[in-house]
Amino acid sequence: MKTIIIQTTCKTKKEAQKITKILLRDKLAACVQITNIKSFYTWKNKLCKDNEKLLSIKTKKKNFTKIKRQIKEIHSYDLPEIIAIDIQNISKKYLKYIGENTK
Repeated sequence: MKTIIIQTTCKTKKEAQKITKILLRDKLAACVQITNIKSFYTWKNKLCKDNEKLLSIKTKKKNFTKIKRQIKEIHSYDLPEIIAIDIQNISKKYLKYIGENTK
């Protein structure tokens, strides 16, 4: 089973928690961590700095398209960050945990 971490950022805690609850409820993710971050980026030719919430979503690789669709439906940003990082090394027990807690 191939596993990934999907990252996205949200402006508010409420939005981050809404995405998290839906992904866990629908068994698309086994675990989601929400971290407070400060983001620096360029948007429409302006340098921006924002406080955001970073979601680290642990799941099976086959769930990426469904998760991307869910995030896009809920997200308030015009262009939400939705990236997947392949997990190269994982303990057998954690891999089993992801398998048991996702579709």
